[in-house]
Amino acid sequence: MAGHSKWANIKHRKARTDQKRGKIFSKIAKEIMVAARVGGGDIHANITLRSLVQKARSYNMPADNISRAIKKGTGEGSDGVVFEELIYEGYAPGGIAVLVCVLTDNKNRSAAEVRAVFSKNGGNLGSTGSVAHLFQRKGQIFVEGSAVDEDTLLTLVLEAGAEDMKQDGDSFEILTEPSQFMAVVDALSEADIPMPSSELTFIPDLEVPVTDEGQARSIMKFVDLLDDLDDVQNVYANFNIDDALMDQLQDI
Repeated sequence: MAGHSKWANIKHRKARTDQKRGKIFSKIAKEIMVAARVGGGDIHANITLRSLVQKARSYNMPADNISRAIKKGTGEGSDGVVFEELIYEGYAPGGIAVLVCVLTDNKNRSAAEVRAVFSKNGGNLGSTGSVAHLFQRKGQIFVEGSAVDEDTLLTLVLEAGAEDMKQDGDSFEILTEPSQFMAVVDALSEADIPMPSSELTFIPDLEVPVTDEGQARSIMKFVDLLDDLDDVQNVYANFNIDDALMDQLQDI
């Protein structure tokens, strides 16, 4: 949809995250530890771990941090903390559907903190299943439109196992099934095609366009408050803010 670029929304979120780089490194390291504990520390054999390492690199996380997280996950230098994965579901102000992914060693603390953000900021925390059906788990990759010819890119990613490719403003959005995500990432890497963003994520079936500045600020503040919680790893929502309006929110 013209004027509603997913990549513009993500770039804005990434820019804000860069201001809290230490916190995002900590969050990604926690995810890497859990993936390494569950599936082993070999990134070639553990696709989940490999996708998280790719995510870490997209945020310019130092290699030493990645290596330490993997070693902790496999028991080298582990502090003995076991994290539990949880997903909270609900609605942000304006009826925006939200998934809150958590890794925690104390689910009572996490539940209380997440509930407080919803209740104090115009949200509505729902029950399990109330929102999840509105999203699909996908691999999502963005490639700058100027980096490669569209037909060449489409042929490459489809042959590698991609599900779909769409124009997204000045970029291309590539979607994959989770099992094909790393095959497509590898194909793009081997072709020296830069990927400013690539990760396993939750994609909404339908997006809600947000054009009112007040509502947009309220939603972004709500998401930021959730993101700032130490136990929250990722927040997914089904809003899409107009590019021009998103630029106005840089001061949030």
